[in-house]
Amino acid sequence: MTPEPGLGRGQRFVVYGLAGWCSEVLSTGLRSRGREGNWRLTGTTYLWMLPIYGAGAIGFEPVLQAMRRRGIPLPARVPVWVAGVYLLEATSGELLRALTGEVPWDYSRPRGRKPVPSHWRGLVRPAYAPVWGLVGLGFEGLHDLLRRVRLETAE
Repeated sequence: MTPEPGLGRGQRFVVYGLAGWCSEVLSTGLRSRGREGNWRLTGTTYLWMLPIYGAGAIGFEPVLQAMRRRGIPLPARVPVWVAGVYLLEATSGELLRALTGEVPWDYSRPRGRKPVPSHWRGLVRPAYAPVWGLVGLGFEGLHDLLRRVRLETAE
């Protein structure tokens, strides 16, 4: 069996998890200006999110490969990523709720001065569809990069 090009699955899991963490800290930091009205740009994430981001992206890899093999164009892949992220949010959120009693990203709480947003069980927020579409496109780019990266060991 020929080895996969690029980083191994475990390495990709870690990179995807760290990329998710970093993007979440960056986006919540930028949004804090609007919510809190100050320039501290406080970003947050949760330890739970690294394995969620890592496992989710590893799970998305075969979907991406299948869509590309079938010649599905980029614009038609975006709704698949949105649905995939919603599925990941719903399933991981229900699991976390069962394990801990709460969900870190609970959309049923108001943020700052804004009212409670539209949501499903606090797990999925329809207004985030464009964001999740962009996240899917970002995943595709990161996936392609990780397929080209090679780590060499010192001998």
